[in-house]
Amino acid sequence: MANAKDRFNKNIVVAVDDSDNARRAVDYVGQLLGDSKGFKILLLHVIPEPEEDYFPDPEQKDRWLEHHRDKMGRRMQEYRQMLIDCGFRPEDVREHMSQRFCPSMAECILTEREKIRYDTIVVGRQGLSRSEEFLFGSISSKIVTHGRNCTVWVVK
Repeated sequence: MANAKDRFNKNIVVAVDDSDNARRAVDYVGQLLGDSKGFKILLLHVIPEPEEDYFPDPEQKDRWLEHHRDKMGRRMQEYRQMLIDCGFRPEDVREHMSQRFCPSMAECILTEREKIRYDTIVVGRQGLSRSEEFLFGSISSKIVTHGRNCTVWVVK
């Protein structure tokens, strides 16, 4: 039987957006692992490709995407600095923003995780009521349900 060291790596994807829940997830990882050696963190944000008819013209779509990229770029730099302040080495914290069609944000996050071969995903728990979560599901619930060959941490 292979030992755990051969099966799992210390690479962690923290799926982030501009929410308080994402901030808490980043803070949790920083507080828990900041002084530990060997961990690599990837801050991941997926920009969902808007439907073709969502914007009245391509210019408005381009302006929205540019604004979203700028806003999330600044937020991701802030999250990165939080992790460095907690003890992570700067070279061990990366940022990645991906734009893609996302019928399910959870599916997109899981696909990105598989491409980069990180073994742990950290997500903030979405602030849905029980009835909303029952009707619509949440990103974190879907990741827990559909994630394979990885560990999922859901931070409340």
